[in-house]
Amino acid sequence: MELTSAMTSCGLSLQELSKEKPSVKQVENHSTNFLKSLSLVEQDLMNQITYLTQVSSGQSHEGSTYSSQKILTMAWHRLEHAKSRLAELERINTHYQQSHPGNQPGSQPGSHPGSQPSQPLGQIQQNQSMNQTQNQQQQPMNMNPALQ
Repeated sequence: MELTSAMTSCGLSLQELSKEKPSVKQVENHSTNFLKSLSLVEQDLMNQITYLTQVSSGQSHEGSTYSSQKILTMAWHRLEHAKSRLAELERINTHYQQSHPGNQPGSQPGSHPGSQPSQPLGQIQQNQSMNQTQNQQQQPMNMNPALQ
């Protein structure tokens, strides 16, 4: 719409200039209207270019569902990963219970011949943590990542 207004103002200005005795005031008015309309057209074009740049580069923009879709997809990936990890842990637990029948919940340590009392899980984790800390203290720290 602004483009037609700019063209109309331009035409009227030229028409006034083509007269034998043009009115300078009308030529100036039509020229000013032309420049204002042209400025609005330029601004609209810049807004469209900015919008198209955002859309083509995948950035979030008004009316975009890209970020919401990405968040949903990542949530589905995390859910599937959690399911697979739980299934793996269940498989490991089942295998452990089958290979160590005396360590099943509710059974008493030492109830099977030759079995030894097991450590509580918290004690095992604490021992592992202490071993890791000792190993880290024994290794010299190298501050240059290129030498690691």
